[in-house]
Amino acid sequence: MAGSPTQHRGLSDDRSFATAYAQHRPRVVASALRVLKDSARAEDVAQEVFERLWRDPRRFDPRRGELGPYLQLVARSRALDAWRADGAHTRAAERLQTVAARDEAPEHERPDAAAEHDSDRRMLIRAMLRLPPVQREAILLAYWGGMSSSEIARRTGVPHGTAKSRLRLAHERLRAEFGEAAPAAA
Repeated sequence: MAGSPTQHRGLSDDRSFATAYAQHRPRVVASALRVLKDSARAEDVAQEVFERLWRDPRRFDPRRGELGPYLQLVARSRALDAWRADGAHTRAAERLQTVAARDEAPEHERPDAAAEHDSDRRMLIRAMLRLPPVQREAILLAYWGGMSSSEIARRTGVPHGTAKSRLRLAHERLRAEFGEAAPAAA
């Protein structure tokens, strides 16, 4: 009955369809799996192939060949479509990221960011000028000089604990200045 002309009509019958499903499903899944390399997606493709066969059994023409190879060919075709769609989606996403990255100006070139940066810089300079000279020196050596507290102590000729205290006090004063200035800007 595999190649009989009446087979396609018999596929719409529950029992004959269930038999065809049980007999051909493993090879249909295997055909999709060879293309997709993903068992869950291969199962989805096989499900789609059998759903199409159930909805329209006339798509299968037994005069052109047997049901098993036909279903495997349809599964391979559907799997290739899915594989191509995934590739197109991935390539489109990569192109979009490239274009977006190229079109987005660096933060320092954006007028709003530059104005905010300039304002912050002026506020920081004013706050630094209000620090006692020894604290200002400690902060400058730490942040612009890249020195540790022990290096600052050696450079300035003070005990390590004194250098650490100057940094801590400078931080506290700057934090207090910026903490008070933040609500005024909002």
